[in-house]
Amino acid sequence: VRLQESGPGLVKPSQTLSLTCTVSGGSITTRYYYWTWIRQPLGKGLEWIGGITWSGDTRYSPSLKSRTAISRDASKNQFTLQMNFVTPEGTARYYCAERGGPWGQGTQVTISS
Repeated sequence: VRLQESGPGLVKPSQTLSLTCTVSGGSITTRYYYWTWIRQPLGKGLEWIGGITWSGDTRYSPSLKSRTAISRDASKNQFTLQMNFVTPEGTARYYCAERGGPWGQGTQVTISS
């Protein structure tokens, strides 16, 4: 299974960040897969954002839950991250990953006007 993130590299503060993870080599609806989004600001630790299970159930970090949505498109074998009202503190490298499995290479997102 391989994962690849895509999306804009620059987002303005207060706008919406949307990222897509395209999965190949396996179906996102295969039983017990759990697809996650994680971010890492430069020089800091990893932060789990949230995830979506093979059956479509979602879970979020409590600190981000109010402005985060994760969804999927099984026909495209993709899952997406949408984060509203972003701030410069959201500047980070964003990764998609299968829990316990492979990660994408990550995509750098800068929040700046």
